[in-house]
Amino acid sequence: MLSADVALATMMNRTANAYVQNAPAFIVYREHTHVTASIGRAQDIDRSVKVRQADNYAVMQDLPNGAERTGQAFPIIPYFDPFSNFTYSWFANLKRVDITLNRVAPSLWPLPASDPGADVVVPYISFWAPSYTDDSTPSHLHFRILPTPALTPGQFFPYDVAVASRSGLPSHIELRFVGDATIISLDYQTISGYWVITHARYTAPQHFGPLNFTVISDTTYDQFEFPKTAPDPRLAAASP
Repeated sequence: MLSADVALATMMNRTANAYVQNAPAFIVYREHTHVTASIGRAQDIDRSVKVRQADNYAVMQDLPNGAERTGQAFPIIPYFDPFSNFTYSWFANLKRVDITLNRVAPSLWPLPASDPGADVVVPYISFWAPSYTDDSTPSHLHFRILPTPALTPGQFFPYDVAVASRSGLPSHIELRFVGDATIISLDYQTISGYWVITHARYTAPQHFGPLNFTVISDTTYDQFEFPKTAPDPRLAAASP
């Protein structure tokens, strides 16, 4: 097997190419979000979503027959490469979840050429320290990744990455942050040829006055469609 760092970079390049070259124009889906707080309360938020993928502009309706709104796809667009240099902000309570995601087009890693005459091998990735988990195989890669001192507080790292054997694309990615208890867990499937999120879980500590508690937002995506033309007239033109 390749060294874990080169295998990880190779997989990320494969993912970036699939993400850019096979991007859907529009995505229609239904989402079910269950929000819980460690203080013993819970809330469900269900919506149907129609989104223009290029700029993440969506028309959403609360289910079954609730209010309609426009904006970024709720809770996050299911077409997202978390290895790219994204930025986000997050707020959640038992009445609403607000996640603002700014996606950045992924770039490719320049992979090192093999050199049988090399005397010294150094880690290829300076800011992540990847290794294979015990259940990893050449056909079903599974990485455990830890941050190196090159990462500063607040920066993310993909702590756990499992790769689907058939597609070679990630089936599970868990993101963690240096010095922060926040965890983002994403499960992926390839549906109708598109690599999309089917389950997302966001766990983060919250502080309100003297209270310290944890909020978990757990979302399941289903009923995917990928129309070639705008499924709603408001998605046909550029967003305001």
